[in-house]
Amino acid sequence: MTDDVRPAPLSRPIIAGIVTALVGFTSSFAVVLTGLTAVGATPGQAASGLLALSIAMGVACIVLAVRYRMPITAAWSTPGAALLATGAVDGGWPAAVGAFLVVAALILLTALVPRIGALIGAIPPSIAQAMLAGVLLPLCLAPVTGAVANPWGVIPVLLAWLVCARLAPRWAVPVAFAVATIVIAIGVVTGGASVDPGMLLPHVELTAPTFTVGGIVGIALPLFVVTMASQNVPGVAVMRSFGYEVPWRPSMLVTGLGTALAAPAGGHAINLAAISAALAASPDADPDARRRWVAGASTGVAYLVLGGFSAAFATLVLLAPDAVIPAVAGLALLGAFGAAVQQAIDDPGERIPAVVTLLVAASGVAPWGISAAFWALLAGLLVRGVLHAGRR
Repeated sequence: MTDDVRPAPLSRPIIAGIVTALVGFTSSFAVVLTGLTAVGATPGQAASGLLALSIAMGVACIVLAVRYRMPITAAWSTPGAALLATGAVDGGWPAAVGAFLVVAALILLTALVPRIGALIGAIPPSIAQAMLAGVLLPLCLAPVTGAVANPWGVIPVLLAWLVCARLAPRWAVPVAFAVATIVIAIGVVTGGASVDPGMLLPHVELTAPTFTVGGIVGIALPLFVVTMASQNVPGVAVMRSFGYEVPWRPSMLVTGLGTALAAPAGGHAINLAAISAALAASPDADPDARRRWVAGASTGVAYLVLGGFSAAFATLVLLAPDAVIPAVAGLALLGAFGAAVQQAIDDPGERIPAVVTLLVAASGVAPWGISAAFWALLAGLLVRGVLHAGRR
């Protein structure tokens, strides 16, 4: 006689999906708002972009999970948002929106023309990761500089993050954001600031795109490379580690279309989730691998709900005391920065080109209105080509 093994309740993958969305959203929305604002978005346009991205991610999660019965989850490009934070683009916000549309076109081309994906794969991983590390470095310094500039506002956030990083690493950044919210609320009350209720309502602000050389070369191309190399490719690998083979072409079509539809409203890019993908795809979501797709769909629904609070989150950032939100954004990027540095310098033979790439990206130089990320990629490939000339 064998014991009956009852399946886990359906609420388990549903809750796993909600947790996936909460962790993904609260740990990085500040990075997204920072990036959109840096390339010229007004607070209203940045809030619109956050809403558009949330809706695009939610729909992509639901479509892919339901259609393929896999816990496939989508996310906004957090490294891409960090790249935007390096500075404004020649042509302002309309040029940035044009660059977002170019990224969407490149993602769709990746689905339709396999050679595009092969070209991205031809970029040495050390160079791509070094470019990402250089882009992230200035943002990751914000907790340090913020603790000096505004110790009463930033140090409580850092302490909350540190304690939670020890006890519950998954929730470290969300808890840091919760403490930051308390700091902001105290500042609003003591400072007597008032909030217009209309600022809390979700809204869409469409922008007519313009296409400039600086936008295409300085934003679109690096954003596409970072999104592919740091999000889509690792996202597929994470899913494969749990026994799921992600349908590549349909996934690129869905995320490419989502990016295209979100771009006029201010969304920079959506892609396959990488780190947060494990929350919905692991056995913790459901012991039965065949039912984990419910967690993917639940993630999508939760993103749609969170999108309804996009304007409120943007208003919270707007009311924040100096250095508090940049500190939270920097904490959210520490893991990505550490991983990028490790992969960049792991191979001694690639170390010098990677270091050059990192330093150029971190410098923030932007000759002719073209961002440092592009020059970093170019410099790294040039140095690597010279050092490896004649070698097999």
